[in-house]
Amino acid sequence: MTEIEEEKFRHFIMHKPYGYLTQFIYNNKRKKKLLGELYDFPVGTMAIGRLDEASEGLLFLTTNGAVSQLVRGRKIEKEYYVQVDGIMTQQAVDQLKQGVEIGLSREKYTTLPCEARLLDDPGFPERSRRVRDDRHGPTSWVSITVKEGKFRQVRKMTAAVGFPTLRLVRYRIGNTTIEDLPSGCVKEVELFDL
Repeated sequence: MTEIEEEKFRHFIMHKPYGYLTQFIYNNKRKKKLLGELYDFPVGTMAIGRLDEASEGLLFLTTNGAVSQLVRGRKIEKEYYVQVDGIMTQQAVDQLKQGVEIGLSREKYTTLPCEARLLDDPGFPERSRRVRDDRHGPTSWVSITVKEGKFRQVRKMTAAVGFPTLRLVRYRIGNTTIEDLPSGCVKEVELFDL
């Protein structure tokens, strides 16, 4: 690729807030919040991967489809900080590390081995809709790092070991984190740090 061709492409990192769809167009009658409401992205911008409406965290966006394919591949780690219902055990973390069976459409799938560890509360600001209050019982946090991205995979993984996900935040893609990027903020970058 020549320098002239590369100059045509633009790349962005975003801390996607809770309640937004990871898309720019939504054709159903019910009103939804879309990424274009947070920043004036150039025509042809696409999100690399998806975070569902209830998920938050790091999102890469680009105008270069080849970069999108690279980031979505199995060579790039994606780390999620997950708040779960109950106090997750080390045994459950060990199960996650080995791979667990989850449902995908009408078939079962065993996830690839991954990295997982218990976390102290990462201290994220409250989201626009509270997860729940203390009278519903304790919660805990776990970090899960995967290189694959099946539909709602991380949520299904924690449920498979008996700890349903309450809050899901993608903390890191490759070497890029949301550490200095407040929720709702977008930053244009030269290239992604993978």
